[in-house]
Amino acid sequence: MHASTFEYLKPTDEQIERMARVRAAAKAFCDVLEAELPDGPDKTSTIRNHRSNAMWANVAITRQPDGTPRS
Repeated sequence: MHASTFEYLKPTDEQIERMARVRAAAKAFCDVLEAELPDGPDKTSTIRNHRSNAMWANVAITRQPDGTPRS
């Protein structure tokens, strides 16, 4: 892993714009999940996992698979 893998990496302006688009899409899908899934532990798990995936998408935007910052 890259030495900065667990450190804060400030996104570039372009990466911030990409993150905003991905976040908006994730929020739209979460709204569908919230509306369509019946309440219960499976819904809770689904939404929590979706939130985790959205956060990992930000990592994918800012870092290479080995943790190296994307340019």
